[in-house]
Amino acid sequence: MKPPTDLPHLRLTPAAGAAPGVLLLRLQGFLDHTGAEPFLDAATQYLEHTARLREMHLDCAGLQGLDSMGLSVLLMLHRRTTAAHVTLRLEHRSPSLDRLLELTGTLDHLAPGGPARSTETAEAGGPPEPSTTNTTRLPPPHATTGP
Repeated sequence: MKPPTDLPHLRLTPAAGAAPGVLLLRLQGFLDHTGAEPFLDAATQYLEHTARLREMHLDCAGLQGLDSMGLSVLLMLHRRTTAAHVTLRLEHRSPSLDRLLELTGTLDHLAPGGPARSTETAEAGGPPEPSTTNTTRLPPPHATTGP
């Protein structure tokens, strides 16, 4: 049985060229409450019906948004891949996705190794370039300022 690839507001497409035992799925669109359950069902079907699967890579370059239901199904998919002894990897994460994962305490769980790096930087082996814009750091929530 072939999983559906066109979900509400989201497209899930298997990509060719992955190494044996690796499944690459491209995400395009919004992983939100309208497509969360169909996404999880489709990803689970790929997990269950791909022979000798060792790693499932989700290419997040086309992911335009993620709400709490989307995050919830990513966590559920992580539990399912772990139970099947398959490593789940979130690739090409945007800074905003990393920030959401960081704020929710799921970055180290869903994306071990820390923030995403650009393809060029990762290939060069160096750290991301520092921003040249002047930014203002805000105190953490509930922090007190002043005497």
